[in-house]
Amino acid sequence: MYQRIILIGHLGRDPEMRYTPDGTPVTSFTVATNRRWTDANGQQQERTVWFRVTAWRRLAETCGQYLSKGRLVLVEGELTEPRPFQGRDGQWRASLDVTARTVKFLGGRGEVAPTPFEEEDTEVPPMDEEEIPF
Repeated sequence: MYQRIILIGHLGRDPEMRYTPDGTPVTSFTVATNRRWTDANGQQQERTVWFRVTAWRRLAETCGQYLSKGRLVLVEGELTEPRPFQGRDGQWRASLDVTARTVKFLGGRGEVAPTPFEEEDTEVPPMDEEEIPF
């Protein structure tokens, strides 16, 4: 089985970098994706979906160094199992967590976008078209 998610959005806050007990760097940040459309009544609608992104090793160090709140990024990775939780308003929601394999800095806030970095030890095997279920 294989899954991949691609997100393009803005960072909701500055990344938080830390190290595991064995010294492996890990960086966490949130990405907001926005969708805008016009409904049947001609009213503009907007929906924002938040994702919690985790990057590991060299990718974590690079994200921790170059990313900041409001920066536009493209994140490619794997979606983990959604975790349901109840918000302060009593509504049930789900936390959407992504483990990043690639993060591309698309610029924003007047900054020049640095070169994209990829997780170096992740090799995605080629997929045969006969394996695709649709």
